Amino acid sequence: MTRGFYIGRFQPFHEGHHAMVERISEEVDELVVGIGSADQSHTVRNPFTAGERIMMITKTLVEFDLVTYAVPIEDLNRNSVWVSHVQSMSPQFDVAYSNNPLVVRLFEEAGIEVRQSPMYQREEFEGTEVRERMARHGDWETLVPDAVAEVIDEIDGADRIQQITATDANGANGNGDPADE
Repeated sequence: MTRGFYIGRFQPFHEGHHAMVERISEEVDELVVGIGSADQSHTVRNPFTAGERIMMITKTLVEFDLVTYAVPIEDLNRNSVWVSHVQSMSPQFDVAYSNNPLVVRLFEEAGIEVRQSPMYQREEFEGTEVRERMARHGDWETLVPDAVAEVIDEIDGADRIQQITATDANGANGNGDPADE
């Protein structure tokens, strides 16, 4: 049995991520999905909570004949110990999947096999593009699996992003710490 590990912020989980999991599912029996920046939410870059992302991923990946585990991974901001942090939060895995150069380097330095694959229509399927379309009241639903759109609707995620990106009368936006306002 082979268990893989796929890390991402999944803000939100989109069709590019879905295509990557589809490719990974051909190589592994089980998949751990590491939800990076799990301690971040309600910002322009990280609008969704770890729990909301777990819902998105779990409801989407049910279609695959693959045992999956969604595991929140908080930011550590200490790259030299990041892999051991990931391993302590995750079921044991045999191979990691990432296209992020730093993540690839850190796993390789820790002696873990890393597999990369071409990103699926990266120019279109990118979290930034999905979030920007939400902020502009654009068509974001076509960029995410149906189950993700349902979760985002359930939590009023598009409204959240619109509020976070809005500017107040003084020109400040919701990007920062509420204590800074």
